[in-house]
Amino acid sequence: MSESCFICNKHNGDIQTSGVKIYEDEFVYVGHIDKGGKPSYLGHIMIDLKRHAPSLGDMTMDEAKAFGVIMARVSKALKETEKAEHIYAAVSGNSVPHLHMHIIPRFPNTPEAYWGAWEVYDWPEAPFGKNPEIIQVCEQIKSYLEETSYE
Repeated sequence: MSESCFICNKHNGDIQTSGVKIYEDEFVYVGHIDKGGKPSYLGHIMIDLKRHAPSLGDMTMDEAKAFGVIMARVSKALKETEKAEHIYAAVSGNSVPHLHMHIIPRFPNTPEAYWGAWEVYDWPEAPFGKNPEIIQVCEQIKSYLEETSYE
């Protein structure tokens, strides 16, 4: 753990973030993106590696397996529960050097000019919400994951 790492501090309980935990195992933690109290794009999910490691290439094989499986399961859950028509996945590591993946849904009727992981944020009719709506999305995805096996 790095004391200056936002993600490590979040997992240590030192920082309160929006929403509720969607999923957690020994390798990964899944929750909704936090925008510091500002409205968030609903369904923008974060998959964090629990161990402090900066990039995809720093994962162990067990971590990589867990990361890949939950990425697929969360993407499927967004399609089923939130009716997303497409899922974007992005890892940059530019601002927080602790491996985390952005899973961002694109919803039906999103104009093509707003297609893209970050472009969806610019769509004037994009679904944004505060903590009550974020919690609702988290609970729906969490329930789907608990009720649906992934084979």
